[in-house]
Amino acid sequence: MGALSQKFEDNVLTTKVDWLLNWARLSSIWPMTFGLACCAIEMMAVGGPRFDIDRFGAGAFRATPRQADLMIVAGTVNFKMGERVKRLYDQMPNPKYVIAMGACATGGGPYYKFGYTVMKGVDRIVPVDVYVAGCPPRPEALLEGLMLLQQKIRRQKVVRVPKVAEIPSTPSIA
Repeated sequence: MGALSQKFEDNVLTTKVDWLLNWARLSSIWPMTFGLACCAIEMMAVGGPRFDIDRFGAGAFRATPRQADLMIVAGTVNFKMGERVKRLYDQMPNPKYVIAMGACATGGGPYYKFGYTVMKGVDRIVPVDVYVAGCPPRPEALLEGLMLLQQKIRRQKVVRVPKVAEIPSTPSIA
């Protein structure tokens, strides 16, 4: 630490704000219980003891979007359901993240070619952070997607210094 090494008492910790807040965020991701089709069974398996999503700090599945910060879209998204997905996403607090799980959520899957009601990917209505491929993807693939999301959270900037052009000027009184 150089200049700060002997300036504080023994019980004072110095760190970066970005590192500390990002560590807290990636260690306590709360996914929303949201399954649309067969991929939801694999998502439920991840919560069980064999795969144990609790190891990654993401085991507290929430039933309401206001308490969740991760939406795992697992399954086929129809146009009618797309409105509800967008509404649930808008109700989530910031920062919020989305994992598209399975071939149907990422690109429409096998149903897109013959079904006129199937949306070709959930990324048309909500921004997706991580795509998990497979039909249905294995629980290990979802855990890998969660680890990729944690890496993305680790690189985020929490504190942003405003540029000179972004600082609002006070109107002058004439």
